[in-house]
Amino acid sequence: MKHSDTELFPMVAKTFFGFEEILAKELKQLGAQSVKIGVRNVQFVGDTGFMYKANLCLRTAIRILKPIAKEPISSEQDVSRAMLNTPWEDYMSVDDTFAISATVMMSTVQNSMYVAQKAKDGLVDRFRNQTGTRPNVDKDFPDLSIHLYVTDRFVEVSLDSSGGSLHQRGYRTATNIAPINEVLAAGIVLLSGWDGDSDFLDPMCGSGTLLIEAAMIACNIPPNLNRKEFGFQKWQDWDNDLYTTIEESALKKVREFPHKIIGYDTAPSAVRKAEQNVQNANLSEFISVVENDFFKSEKSNTEKPLHILFNPPYGERLPIDVDAFYSRIGDTLKQRYLGTNAWFITSNLEALKAVGLRPSRKIKLFNGKLESKLVKYELYSGTKKVHKLNK
Repeated sequence: MKHSDTELFPMVAKTFFGFEEILAKELKQLGAQSVKIGVRNVQFVGDTGFMYKANLCLRTAIRILKPIAKEPISSEQDVSRAMLNTPWEDYMSVDDTFAISATVMMSTVQNSMYVAQKAKDGLVDRFRNQTGTRPNVDKDFPDLSIHLYVTDRFVEVSLDSSGGSLHQRGYRTATNIAPINEVLAAGIVLLSGWDGDSDFLDPMCGSGTLLIEAAMIACNIPPNLNRKEFGFQKWQDWDNDLYTTIEESALKKVREFPHKIIGYDTAPSAVRKAEQNVQNANLSEFISVVENDFFKSEKSNTEKPLHILFNPPYGERLPIDVDAFYSRIGDTLKQRYLGTNAWFITSNLEALKAVGLRPSRKIKLFNGKLESKLVKYELYSGTKKVHKLNK
């Protein structure tokens, strides 16, 4: 069933574990209706224009799904029947290509590829029954991306309006050994409470992702402005004029940013890559990247507030003496960066003990498959006792 531009329909925004509440907040601020938090997802209601806006403007969504069918099932065999019953001719022609991905939560079947194969058979059979020919699969550049959510009781069929994952912002061409996912970076920046009210420092900036996401948040720039394309642009009801209106409206909300965003890295190659990515994102006027060793640096202005956020090496892919490294992080912060709030994310939970500072907050997240902690250290200008007395 197709919708007019103004007709409301349910959608699901997928996200990382730990980002559900900030994604719900983003959705409400954009104007979503009936926002409901799930696990790694947030459900909401909007119209076609809002679907375009959600893809363009949401920082912590991985993809936006549009459910089109839900059927009861008792086994994986029923998945092809559900696909056979779905009116695919409303969404694609026999000449269009498609790709199917599946999230399978069945107790009897763990293999999502097998379930996706069953689903493909059902879709193909529907076209074959109606037209005598069948559409083809294209896993890399499909005209229609389809997502299934399969449990022991039902299958939910959705169209993936994003196409590729929304972390593919379009600005990052140069990466380091261990780059951070853009959606993860944006979520960390938001969780750290960054709102653009002070200077921002990433003292181990790598390819510059945290810097870029921080600048886009500070300036209220839509995160997917540089993206090559979205899945909905290949849909039969794609409305280019409506999308242009949505984009122009979002750009009118861009704001000035009077502070500095600075990145340090010790590797000249990392500095070059970060500068290239900053340039790709058209943010060179807001971000400066410097070849500098954090452990030899200090806060440049002791009076001004400074927001520090970084993603230090975990010792997973980059060989370091982890305890010594994290001990130096703690020493540098308490000796050279008083009067700041410092945040970093790490999956090396043992190494946190070596920092030698007590975190004032710990937030559980996942970086890929690695359980991680986003930690906050408050570095008071005086001693903590004095600070408490002055409160």
